[in-house]
Amino acid sequence: MPAKKKSPRSMSDEHKAALAEGRSQGRAVRLYLEALAANKPKRGRKRTQDSIKKRLALVEVQLPTAAPLTRLQLTQERFDLLEELEAANGPVVDLGALEAEFIKAAAPYAARKGLTYAAFREVGVTPAVLAKAGLKRGA
Repeated sequence: MPAKKKSPRSMSDEHKAALAEGRSQGRAVRLYLEALAANKPKRGRKRTQDSIKKRLALVEVQLPTAAPLTRLQLTQERFDLLEELEAANGPVVDLGALEAEFIKAAAPYAARKGLTYAAFREVGVTPAVLAKAGLKRGA
């Protein structure tokens, strides 16, 4: 029996639009959650660029005369301080714009994916933002 040729499938315009909308909603939710995680306040006193530079200078002074194990630790600390300094000079994320996109997309995205209010709260989304998005407790 000869193999049947499959006819090329084509999606309807409605299906393509629904897929595009789903991708857009998923992107908005992902970008907002990533921004929240990246800008999550850390415990303790916030370090300034000056304090990072002072510590970096102290590490540079201690490095040449340090014992091998201490030198290893100081080298790692220097890498960490340089990375922290670079991050402080990095681009500032506009959380307001991401939040606005999240608010538009969160409710339909949550309904489609079966996500609850509690799941969003667990990953750090504030109750005020969830309320603006139309997500209610226990819904």
